[in-house]
Amino acid sequence: MVQVPTHQIPGVYHRRIGEIVVTALSDGYLDGSCEVLRNIEPAEAERQLAAAFRPGRRTAVNCFAIHSAGRLALIETGSGNYLQPTAGKLPRNLAAAGIDPAAIEAVLLTHMHPDHSAGLSDPATGARNFPNAELIVHANEPKHWHDDAAMERASERARKLYFQCAREQVAPYIDRMRTFTAAGQEVFPGVTTVPLHGHTPGHSGYRIASGGEQLLIWGDIVHVPDIQVEHPEVAIEFDTDIHAAIATRRRALDMAATDRLLIAGMHVHFPGFAHIVRRAGGYALLQEPWDQAF
Repeated sequence: MVQVPTHQIPGVYHRRIGEIVVTALSDGYLDGSCEVLRNIEPAEAERQLAAAFRPGRRTAVNCFAIHSAGRLALIETGSGNYLQPTAGKLPRNLAAAGIDPAAIEAVLLTHMHPDHSAGLSDPATGARNFPNAELIVHANEPKHWHDDAAMERASERARKLYFQCAREQVAPYIDRMRTFTAAGQEVFPGVTTVPLHGHTPGHSGYRIASGGEQLLIWGDIVHVPDIQVEHPEVAIEFDTDIHAAIATRRRALDMAATDRLLIAGMHVHFPGFAHIVRRAGGYALLQEPWDQAF
């Protein structure tokens, strides 16, 4: 009898940028309500998602391994066990890709929200999930999430899910954290910083460059690409500064379209590689075709 498949293939995809190999690793996805979107009515957001054949506000969660100069880094750590059971899949996909967490020399974070940093360590034991890694993040991130006054002003949900989670996850790395503030700072071979503040105070992207090719890993410039690329004025409740997040999204879209940059996003549908083009006075996202040859 023919065996019927019962599991999806691993969420692993490789992309060359010159001599650097970037491996997209799926952490899964998160489902949520359109009520958290701003500057658009929930019913209209739902209509646009349905028109794009999307199952509601389903948010991909992507991480990226960087193989450069014989070294290995990881951008983002996924959701750990802090969020929905549909996420937290990074460890199994690292294993599927043949990546030993102990071989990762650096973990680079775009920011310290739980779907990006909650996979850093085991909250039950405090053990580092990447025991030999240096933690690299913009200086504004630990400064903000360790600000007791800011935590006191936040909602109960934000205090627990953002501030407390960030503190718990970073604690095991506190003696091996390296921060940056400048744009264009090389933090790993071929990887330079691109501050994109707004979504959080230190939200940043990373530019990967080698052999005349470039990739901008832009973090959370969009959470709902099917809406926010065409309508960059649409924000989300999770933005620390909504107005700054909108302005940064417009700048990032303009840069990607003008420079014909390949981009990758943490919440662009897996594997997350795409181009931005101008269309009808706005923008459109064109996901890159699957490259079987690699």
